[in-house]
Amino acid sequence: MTISIPDEVLAPNMDFAQLASDEQVQRTIQALKANGMDATLANNGDEARRLVLDLIPDGAEVFTASSQTLNNLGIADEIEQSGRFDNIRAKFIELYQQNKTDEMRKLGASPDIVVGSVHAITEQGEVLIASGSGSQLSGYVYGAGRVIWVVSTKKLVRDVDEGLRRIAEYSFPLEDARLREVYGKPSSLNKILLINKEFQAGRISVILLKEDLGF
Repeated sequence: MTISIPDEVLAPNMDFAQLASDEQVQRTIQALKANGMDATLANNGDEARRLVLDLIPDGAEVFTASSQTLNNLGIADEIEQSGRFDNIRAKFIELYQQNKTDEMRKLGASPDIVVGSVHAITEQGEVLIASGSGSQLSGYVYGAGRVIWVVSTKKLVRDVDEGLRRIAEYSFPLEDARLREVYGKPSSLNKILLINKEFQAGRISVILLKEDLGF
């Protein structure tokens, strides 16, 4: 299946905003584990935040990928403002303002730890992430030593085709509206990453949360 984005972005398809059933959550967790990714279900936002921070040692080099989920849970603020970690995003932004794009690209590509979210996870344990710039994708694929994703169970889908539909019909319209409001410009769906499996056991941790968070 290919993604087709209309010239005029439509309202988000709210069918993709429904939290998954307990059975679908458990199937997905088992599939993620079978595909080499750690997966767990947090009972609430506080537990999800604790699980993330427990995975990051003090002083670690951490890049927080842009994520409404991290913002909503206060995880981004904790990582970026607590002083406990080596905050890569602050350096990233500073380099961007200085137009040092080569240094920025290298810094963001291989942090010790990258924390973010995703746009869809299939019941077969496949993960889909969409991006305009792709700044977080290299770390997710290989560059980061550790990857941590916090994911609402509303992002669980049957298969890859449904995951692509979710991106086109739900995630993209919401992100487009956000960018237009904040920056006065539209979003662009330029790159989509599909992760089937992770060969390095324990490198990727997925924390699922039964709360309506993120896109």
